[in-house]
This record gives sequence, C-alpha cells and structure tokens, in this order.
Amino acid sequence: MYNSFIKRFIDFALCFIGVLMLSPLILLLIVLLMIVNNGKPFFFQSRPGKNERIFKIIKFKSMNDKKDEHGELLPFEKRITKTGKFIRKYSLDEIPQLFNVIKGDMSLIGPRPLLVKYLPLYNEFQKKRHDVRPGITGWAQVNGRNAISWDEKFKLDVWYTENRSFKLDLKIILMTIRKVLFKEDINNGENVNMPTFTGNN
Repeated sequence: MYNSFIKRFIDFALCFIGVLMLSPLILLLIVLLMIVNNGKPFFFQSRPGKNERIFKIIKFKSMNDKKDEHGELLPFEKRITKTGKFIRKYSLDEIPQLFNVIKGDMSLIGPRPLLVKYLPLYNEFQKKRHDVRPGITGWAQVNGRNAISWDEKFKLDVWYTENRSFKLDLKIILMTIRKVLFKEDINNGENVNMPTFTGNN
C-alpha cells in the first residue's frame, strides 16, 4: 500500500508545500543566477528514471559554459562560480528537483538518477535500481555518497529498492537533513569526485 500509493501521495504533497514555502528563496536564486550565468538560472540534463524512462532533471546552474580552444568544456574547477560553490555547499542547487517530484519523474527518496550513457553498462543486478523512481536523496547518499565505490553504491541502491518502507524513508530523510546541516559527505556534486563508471560485468 505504501509503495504503490501512499509514497507517491506524500511525495507530491510535501514537494508542493515545499515549493510554496521556498518560493521567496527560489525566486531570489533565479534572479541571482540569471545575473551570474548570463540569463540561465537552470541546468537541464537527461537522466534515466523508473523503468529506464528518460526525463529531464532540473537543478540550479552552478557552473558556466566556458570552453577551451577545442570547443570542449573546461574542467569543473574552472567553471564553477562562487555562487555555484555556495549553493552546492548547502545543496540549494537540488531545490528545483521538487518540480521533478511533483511531475512524477522522481521521488523524494530513491536511487540517484545517473547518466544516460551508463545504461548499457549495467548488469542485471545493477539494473534493479531502476525498478523505482529515482530520488533527490537516497540510501547510498546517506551512507557515503561519493566516498564509496560504484559497486557499493549499486548494492545500496538495490537494497533500497527491495526494502522500501515508510520507516526507512523517514530514516533517510532525517539522515539527509543532518548531513546537510552539518555538511557531512558534502562535496562538489554527485558526478564530480566519482570516476566514470565503465561497467564491471
């Protein structure tokens, strides 16, 4: 009952309320980031969701689009702005994903949606992470985030999909709040300090 209906209802209700309560901050960040990023406050990227359905994840834009002489984007450390560092430090860049949850692409709690290019590299076990909606935060994020290996991250993701419950989701939310407030395991982004996943089938 919880996983088939109640979880989605809670996701929608909490995120709708969250958007209303955070609307002054959201508007302030939009204006600030429009100034910093030449009129582009948001970052969009294709990610795989439940059953590997592709959707557009939305975040506040924390990096500029500067490129080198070959037309390639410069490294992360040369593109992130001062404002970007601040919003990432306090996870403010994740706020727009509330709209992804309201739309139904994501859940508050679930495996983080990774890059589309990884889809062909997953083995059958790893593919199970797509049996549920991806989340803004998840079991792997509160148990090491980028400090753990890909193998361990996938094990935690799949364990969550097989053990979902209201009690577990509540525990993850409380652990996430603690990590954000005390800046535990907070780094520059979900894909920055992790090596590229190349598959291990």
